[in-house]
Amino acid sequence: MQQVDIAALLPDGFPDESRVWVYQCSRAFIEKEANEVNEQLHHFYANWQTHGAPVKGWAALLFGQFVVMMADESNEAVSGCSTDSSVRVIKSLERQYSVNFFDRMMLTFLVNGKAEMLPFNQVQYAIDKGYIQEDTLLFNNIATTKKELLNNWLVPVKESWLAGRVTFSKEQMQ
Repeated sequence: MQQVDIAALLPDGFPDESRVWVYQCSRAFIEKEANEVNEQLHHFYANWQTHGAPVKGWAALLFGQFVVMMADESNEAVSGCSTDSSVRVIKSLERQYSVNFFDRMMLTFLVNGKAEMLPFNQVQYAIDKGYIQEDTLLFNNIATTKKELLNNWLVPVKESWLAGRVTFSKEQMQ
């Protein structure tokens, strides 16, 4: 099974309890787009505020198609309005690049070091054909804290919520 050091992708100085939002894009961004997206995300979090106070935040495009936002709420909780402002950024990116960040029926797996998307209804077929194995890493985008992101964002299919919804043949499990 491949290992990925998620900690190396995240900034230092954020406690494990920092709030996290993960938005999965409907496609990978090309390099030029990725640079533009990261620039817009940097501009957003550099100016992110809650009730007039700056939010210690961070955001970046990871694996070419996941926008991950993080807020350290040690000193100031992120308000509903502040969360809404982050969603507005995501919606703006959707319009700008003709993508979707809110399709929950698409799953993404890490295959040969690359994020690969599959519609939920095609996952069993991919397993049956050997494209996905029980040790294939699944992006589990429901992480809500930095600690969850570090420990549970990439999990083998066999240890994920998906395990109870698919079947692996005995040959595939060896």
